[in-house]
Amino acid sequence: MTDVATTTLPIIEVKNIGKRYGAINALSGISTSVFAGQVTCVLGDNGAGKSTFIKILAGSHSPSEGELLLDGEPVHFTSPRAALDAGIATVYQDLAVVALMPVWRNFFLGSEITKGWGPLRRLDVAAMKSITKVELANMGIDLRDVDQPIGTLSGGERQCVAIARAVYFGARVLILDEPTAALGVKQSGVVLRYIARSRDKGLGVVFITHNPHHAFPVGDRFLLLNRGTSLGTFEKKDITIGELTSLMAGGAELDSLAHELERELGSNSPLVAELQQEATSDRPAR
Repeated sequence: MTDVATTTLPIIEVKNIGKRYGAINALSGISTSVFAGQVTCVLGDNGAGKSTFIKILAGSHSPSEGELLLDGEPVHFTSPRAALDAGIATVYQDLAVVALMPVWRNFFLGSEITKGWGPLRRLDVAAMKSITKVELANMGIDLRDVDQPIGTLSGGERQCVAIARAVYFGARVLILDEPTAALGVKQSGVVLRYIARSRDKGLGVVFITHNPHHAFPVGDRFLLLNRGTSLGTFEKKDITIGELTSLMAGGAELDSLAHELERELGSNSPLVAELQQEATSDRPAR
């Protein structure tokens, strides 16, 4: 595992985090850091422990063991609100948007701006519309009309609205739960571009994904999970996309699969050749 050398204190650091649910050990011995202006990608297949890990960071679950540090100080989040108050915003896959409400209402949902006092207090619709349009434009999102229902936007555009909202409300760390999982190639590219813009604005980004081809272009460091344990944290300069993919897939499993398919498809099969190449790729130093 590479040792990331930096003079900057990480915003979030986890040390040997573990989580048990009764007899089930969902996570064990996970350590990594999230720095301002960097994207930390958390990769793993289904069941690797990604969801449990981000729920701990987001304050939804408490770790059974290990330590969570915020700006170098131990911290214990008792709720997602506590994590949000500390500047840790999580954008989940389902986004929790109200499809029939306009974009500006979703942008300020739960944090509406009001004007007036007492019985004359009312929503400041003009201010919220103006702020929504400006903040989306700052992220490079040019909507025709913030009055349009958010459900009419593409999946990628809805993800980007959620990202812009988190940035506006003061997020220091942005946790993105599989934001490209249900998107096509073009929309995935849109989301990845806004992830890069969030990083360039100085946020620490935690990008959860099972797709190394989405993680590698924007990632600065990569935490690989497998069945609740860490395969290591790697800086981008120390690992290739091929090595990343091979570690995720498991070289031995790929080799076994290649031999099985060779018997079925023949040794000249392009699929067999591809699997053999992945299985024999050089492993990064750990």
